Amino acid sequence: MALKLLGRNIPSILRMTKPVDLKISRRLCIKPHEESKLQPKSGAPLKVPGHKPTDWERRFLLWAGNFKKPEDIPETVSIETIRAAKTTLRVKFSYVMIALTILGCIIMVIKGKQAVKRHESLTSINLEKKAQWREEALQSTSAKP
Repeated sequence: MALKLLGRNIPSILRMTKPVDLKISRRLCIKPHEESKLQPKSGAPLKVPGHKPTDWERRFLLWAGNFKKPEDIPETVSIETIRAAKTTLRVKFSYVMIALTILGCIIMVIKGKQAVKRHESLTSINLEKKAQWREEALQSTSAKP
């Protein structure tokens, strides 16, 4: 009884503990039979049986391994084939980028260890630069008449 009186002020989590009519809780959802009423039914769907690939799409098809030679590519190719080739190339490109990132990290670790052996650090380099700047500032102030 108290829940019915305070039903509007109870948070949604607590409100679910009382029996809820599903039609009321889903009042903002569009039901499947209503969705079909909203969309106008036109004649044929917009599917093209064949797509004439551009030069780049031909290259994608070759690089993805769908065709061996440019002469093997037919005049029209399904859009799904082109999408699959692009997806394959995206995956290959991401693998290459991962490998290059790992290689770059390894190179930077090696260079850092070499710098430690030479007793170089960012702190020492910054201190040398600041000392050089101070000298230049002193020389420029002493050169002024």
